[in-house]
Amino acid sequence: MTSTTSALSSTLLGWYDVHARALPWRNPPGEPVPNDPAWPYRVWLSEVMLQQTTVAAVKPYFEKFTQRWPDAHALAAASDDEIMAAWAGLGYYSRARNLAKCAREVASLGGFPQTEAELLELPGLGAYTAAAIASIAFGERAVVIDANVERVVSRLFNITEPLPKSRKAIRENADLITPDARAGDFAQAMMDLGSSICTSRTPKCLLCPLQSECQGLKAGEPERLPVKPPKKAKPERIGTSYWLERDGHVWLVTRQGTGMLGGMRALPDDGWTAREDGSGEPPCDADWSELGAVRHTFTHAHLTLSVQRAEIRSMPDGEGEWWPISDIDNAGLPTLFAKAARLALA
Repeated sequence: MTSTTSALSSTLLGWYDVHARALPWRNPPGEPVPNDPAWPYRVWLSEVMLQQTTVAAVKPYFEKFTQRWPDAHALAAASDDEIMAAWAGLGYYSRARNLAKCAREVASLGGFPQTEAELLELPGLGAYTAAAIASIAFGERAVVIDANVERVVSRLFNITEPLPKSRKAIRENADLITPDARAGDFAQAMMDLGSSICTSRTPKCLLCPLQSECQGLKAGEPERLPVKPPKKAKPERIGTSYWLERDGHVWLVTRQGTGMLGGMRALPDDGWTAREDGSGEPPCDADWSELGAVRHTFTHAHLTLSVQRAEIRSMPDGEGEWWPISDIDNAGLPTLFAKAARLALA
């Protein structure tokens, strides 16, 4: 690390000492890593939850999970159904499936590995999450790069090559400024700077502690960095879900373990996917009535889901369970089907 990059790191850490966000999964800036077996678990859980999800949305889920399952061993003992139900509404449900797999692997190991390389061997952990846990939970020097860090580094070093090709240069420059000491604080300082000051739109450059060193600011257009390829239009999909009642209960199914909303409780539907419209049959012959439709946006598609309702006395086709309508809020329905349920109950 050169004297310039060392001064830059020190400046950012000084800013973080004053402006760090107080978050339930964070250690106060400058404090040593807690000597608590549950600490790596809390860091890991927060990082998994925060992937493509806002801090505001994650906070109540983090509190709920850590109260119910205070460490990896407790989470490992929970069933997939319990974990998926507790995750309902947070989205990107493959994270919950990987959460369960990883917790069981950690429990079998007796605890979290402490190096970035070993953490990468855990199921569901990519380069970012492994580096974040290594630096924040164990104090190891690791180069932590999320979307906020990508943006800060792209502007700081005026990296004009478009993503994703620019990621090699972003990593190299992030490595240059990552200090040996307080690597976890530095990673979180970069994240906070990107989320609060070096924002994607209208960055607050006058408030930035690194403004004097920012090559993007000197070039005159920091807000255009990083350069991103044009977004592809999301396809429009249509499908149908079925609200089937009997004696104050609604028929719920469990979706297949892989794919969209995999492993989640849901209303039966006509087989829609992100690639094609639904074309299947209702779960049984009944006098169906149209209630309207709900709309939901996934990563790869927009979906308009019609909701049909019927009452029956017999059993529908396939596997499922009768769930008390009065307790539908505790069924752990993902957001799409929670919307459909609210429409049915309205």
